Amino acid sequence: MILAIESSCDESALARFDPASGLVGEWVHTQIDLHKEYGGVVPDLASREHLKNFFPLLSAAGLSADRGEITQIAVTHGPGLAGCLALGMAFARSLAVAWNLPVVGVNHLRGHAYSPFIALHQQSPQDFAQAFEGLLPHLGLIVSGGNTILFQIDMDQQLTVLAETVDDAAGEALDKGAKLLGLPYPGGPQVERLAAGGDASVYDFPKAIAPRNERRFSFSGLKTSLRYRLEKMSDSELEAAMPDICAGYQGAVIDQLVGKTKHLIQAAEYRSLGLSGGVSNNRALRAAMVRLAKRFRLSCHIAQPQHTGDNAAMIAFAAFADQAGLAQGDFSIEPALRLAQPAAQS
Repeated sequence: MILAIESSCDESALARFDPASGLVGEWVHTQIDLHKEYGGVVPDLASREHLKNFFPLLSAAGLSADRGEITQIAVTHGPGLAGCLALGMAFARSLAVAWNLPVVGVNHLRGHAYSPFIALHQQSPQDFAQAFEGLLPHLGLIVSGGNTILFQIDMDQQLTVLAETVDDAAGEALDKGAKLLGLPYPGGPQVERLAAGGDASVYDFPKAIAPRNERRFSFSGLKTSLRYRLEKMSDSELEAAMPDICAGYQGAVIDQLVGKTKHLIQAAEYRSLGLSGGVSNNRALRAAMVRLAKRFRLSCHIAQPQHTGDNAAMIAFAAFADQAGLAQGDFSIEPALRLAQPAAQS
């Protein structure tokens, strides 16, 4: 039984995972309301909240002085906010000493990479290894507030980065766009809500600033385009046009994500397509990726909504499924840890 601890940003989370039966339980304390008044995460406040949350979460998980059936502790060691990572690490190390258990470090991004397969394991734990092997090679897209990454998992289960953003992440572009529009934090869900009632064709935003055949994303120009457009609008015009602007802006983000993914599908042979990260909870993006997978006859795996944001279930699952990506022994936090090495481009 694995006990996982996640504290890379503003979510304090624990999860218990049994390789033989699947996810036993997960417990999360969110800090959204705390940071809302500041329009974003305040690192010092986030760290203090983790310190307050860990032991109540441990109690909620049915653990305290007794380790129960836990045989291993897994903790996020990067990337993330240094103070938040350090508190999670200290908590994990303390439990490891108290319970005389080994502790391993999990790459937060690799947790996202493997999160779409948690549901597959839940369906039939005993058949997971064979089922997962049948999905390789796999093309995955991680989309969050801090990262936009296309990667592959090859037949040897080696993970390689194929494309990533050179400036803003997709989630960051949505949040910054929402801020320009005067929408409350967190902005991405607000843009999605308004976009559902708008017409994406009314306002034309740049849809792929980086050429589609280049293995990189770029969203900074999209945000600039929005700012210039808003400077020419009155408050009343903006209020009336808000749904259409949100639809067009969100559509431009999704178009680039899907366009780059499509290019890589056409450039190589894949058996499955994955989507994960906080922005993968966007319904329009999920639908677009399902359509793309269906078009190219790929098995499509999207992280369940509760596993799209920061969560400990994906950390526990990665500790089980991604042995090659674990840090062991005397490891430390790595705030700037990368998903994997980028592939050489021809």
